[in-house]
Amino acid sequence: MANYTAADIKALRERTGAGMLDVKKALDEAGGDADKALEIIRVKGLKGVAKREDRAASDGLVAAQVSDDASGQTGVLIELNSETDFVAKSPNFIELAQTVLDAAVASGTDDVAQVLASTHDGSTVQETIDGTAATLGEKIVLRRVARLSAEKVTVYLHKVNKDLPPQVGVLVGTDAAGESVAKDIAMHVAAFAPKHVTRDEVPAETVEAERRVAEETARNEGKPEAALPKIVEGRLTGFFKESVLLDQAFAKDTKKSVGQVLTEAGGTVTGFARFRVGA
Repeated sequence: MANYTAADIKALRERTGAGMLDVKKALDEAGGDADKALEIIRVKGLKGVAKREDRAASDGLVAAQVSDDASGQTGVLIELNSETDFVAKSPNFIELAQTVLDAAVASGTDDVAQVLASTHDGSTVQETIDGTAATLGEKIVLRRVARLSAEKVTVYLHKVNKDLPPQVGVLVGTDAAGESVAKDIAMHVAAFAPKHVTRDEVPAETVEAERRVAEETARNEGKPEAALPKIVEGRLTGFFKESVLLDQAFAKDTKKSVGQVLTEAGGTVTGFARFRVGA
């Protein structure tokens, strides 16, 4: 009988994120040697990488970093996906996320393919991901990368579940004056998921489509023809309040818009990025 204990099984599971049966089989094969068992798990995992390609990876975490540069600051936000939350909270996966984030920062791009092709410690990021996937026994995917440059960039990471890593991540770019309210605005973005900073950023075709829908809906409701322009504009305003950051009611004080909060602070928001794992 192999010379290992329940504590050894638990320790190896925490190191690898592998299932209990797989860990026990590896320890049996390795004669209780944890390092050999880890290698066995990794080798078997590498053989299964191709088989996992069609499996869904909809769990995981977000991670972010802000660095100073010549023009102010640049923030980088990544979403790294796993198949289960058990792997998402494992030390190996969290360490991998930091490695991938460091590589994304160094790459200078938000193009996922370019980040994956970049090198880190002698291996490409894709090779590093595949190696960890082999150890953990799950498909792992770098789904998205965002870069945001501004005078000041603020990060907010939100845990949907206190036992899991952050699954909602936000970067908010502001001028120096806007930094005083940037954290609150980042929390607002996390909660209300605006699509644009200002009305001017909404594509014209989107506005026209909303206008047509509003007009057709009003007519179907039997509204008077003379009242249609005002009704349409009112519903269009409602659309902007849902999708435009500066028009949204501020989460911490719904009597004010986000735009009013910024005006009172004397600042501006220049951009934002928001990821929610799996969304």
